[in-house]
Amino acid sequence: MTDLILQEDPAPGVRLLRINRPEARNALNTPLRKALAAAFMQAVQEPELRAIVMTGDERAFVAGADLREFATMSTTDVARVDMRQTWGVIAACPLPVIAAIRGFALGGGLELAMHADIIIAGEGARLGQPEIGVGIMPGGGGTQRLVRAVGKFKAMQMLLTGQPVTGRVAFEMGLVSEVVEDAEVLPHALELAARIASLPPLAARKIKEVVLAGADAPLDTGIMLERRAFETLFDTTDKAEGMAAFLEKRPARFRGE
Repeated sequence: MTDLILQEDPAPGVRLLRINRPEARNALNTPLRKALAAAFMQAVQEPELRAIVMTGDERAFVAGADLREFATMSTTDVARVDMRQTWGVIAACPLPVIAAIRGFALGGGLELAMHADIIIAGEGARLGQPEIGVGIMPGGGGTQRLVRAVGKFKAMQMLLTGQPVTGRVAFEMGLVSEVVEDAEVLPHALELAARIASLPPLAARKIKEVVLAGADAPLDTGIMLERRAFETLFDTTDKAEGMAAFLEKRPARFRGE
């Protein structure tokens, strides 16, 4: 694994991915995007992993795209890079993903965070889509995921002005799951990940799958998807163990089977 992504396993079943390009406030360039996609692909292939936490450093989660790379690109150049492939790998990750944000999460950084299932932000965090200020627009899903997260009118204000919001305002908008003191962002994210990792992973994956698949489907279709997934879990060992443990008043031992 390249040193652009620092990888740790701080708790059983939990993979921590630290974005590590501090000299550029973790700005996304092609090597970093490729390293991030590779880290997610690797994590998915490790059966013992049950949750992923991605973070940056104290100054920035990701401060945006690297404009030094973008400045000389033409339309054809951007098309050749095909950033959709990188984002697609992360979007398709079946494991629960938590983004832990301190400092800046701007442009591609906010788009990356919005690929997560849970976002923990610090009080001092700044989240935004400032692309309009340099003559472009979000290209990694920002216009679509932001609207789905906070609604048209709040999203339009952020997109059309380019102005970031604080972690507290982002929480009040529904853009992040929780806002905590800056020093508590990563510890709290890891605590949540460890909690998720202690629960039955097949159920967690099905929950994520159905929520994402049903989000843009008609309600009847979403309910049908939920029902089918619900039924499949009744043949799992974890279902038998979980219910037996509950009835016997003992801790459950989930094996992902």
